[in-house]
Amino acid sequence: MKNTVCLILLIFITLGVYAQDIKEQQSKMQNFVSKTGVILKFEDYILPTIKSTYDIAESKIRKVIAGNESKYFLQISKNGKYATKTASIAYEDLIETQKALSNLKIQAEKDWETSSDYLENKFITDDGFQIGYYVSKGKTVWYIKLEKYDSESTLFLKDPESIESIFQLGKEKVETLKVI
Repeated sequence: MKNTVCLILLIFITLGVYAQDIKEQQSKMQNFVSKTGVILKFEDYILPTIKSTYDIAESKIRKVIAGNESKYFLQISKNGKYATKTASIAYEDLIETQKALSNLKIQAEKDWETSSDYLENKFITDDGFQIGYYVSKGKTVWYIKLEKYDSESTLFLKDPESIESIFQLGKEKVETLKVI
């Protein structure tokens, strides 16, 4: 009897932890578009492509309207071997990412002189989008990672300014759309 009660408690605890993990895995975009009982509308505003060392990625602002509420996301998409990888960066995270990129650029100027064999410095949003660089053998390589758990979602940038300009254009587009 005692073992049965312990087993039942263990099952409920496991299910509770698993349910929390699933909820935490949803991005801000997924949470917003999963609303029920409202009409969802998507509007896209195309931004310039991002040319990386090996790939070209598409960028756009996606306005999502759920009922009377609107949210804005900078989306960066890269065609992968088997599927398209997309990051949806919420507007508030875009602002934080811009600030982080400014700080990373300052730190990179010092870090390329490192005596370590490898150094990595990055910023990660709540939804798992990453921007950063690594230094190896005296060379600094900038990158963005679109999806948290996918190795094919990494774009190696020629320089940080290429993504910085997309961030700025995206921010400006959202600010324009908020006024309209």
